[in-house]
Amino acid sequence: MKKQLLALIPEIQMIGDAGLRKKTEAVWQEAVSRAGWTIEDLTGIPFTLLIPGTKVSLIEHTRAVALTSLKIAEVLAGHYGGRVQVNRDILLAGALLHDIGKLFEYRKEKGVFIKSRDGELLRHPISGAAFSFGYGLPAEVVHIIAVHSQEGEAGKRTVEAVIVHHADFVNFDCLRA
Repeated sequence: MKKQLLALIPEIQMIGDAGLRKKTEAVWQEAVSRAGWTIEDLTGIPFTLLIPGTKVSLIEHTRAVALTSLKIAEVLAGHYGGRVQVNRDILLAGALLHDIGKLFEYRKEKGVFIKSRDGELLRHPISGAAFSFGYGLPAEVVHIIAVHSQEGEAGKRTVEAVIVHHADFVNFDCLRA
């Protein structure tokens, strides 16, 4: 499964820290397995149920958010230098895992993707953060997952979490428009 996963999400290999890269891979592999999906299912899972009939998969969205996040970090570094510090590996791991909880939030019934019972009880930022926490990811990565959506509005976000939050919504809002 590892080889197939890396072919679907090659940005995982862009994580410089080998330990963080392996943990990010492990979370993806285990989430696919525990949620009952196959690697082949990943390209068919929609990135959202809020845009009826969307043709954008969870994998496409995840990759776009990761690359958008990296570009934002690049622009910030280019224009502000050391005044805005971004940990690139934390940013990338968080962006690649920000929607991992959707593997638990969704299920397929009669060819249609719907909310699972778990998804009705826990939105993907919560289930994704809880699931990822058990794999020894740094708290900064789990934080990004937990606060990337509306759940993070009431609290403080790290610089990396701010970037992923906005990258996610730029992608979502542009596709919704």
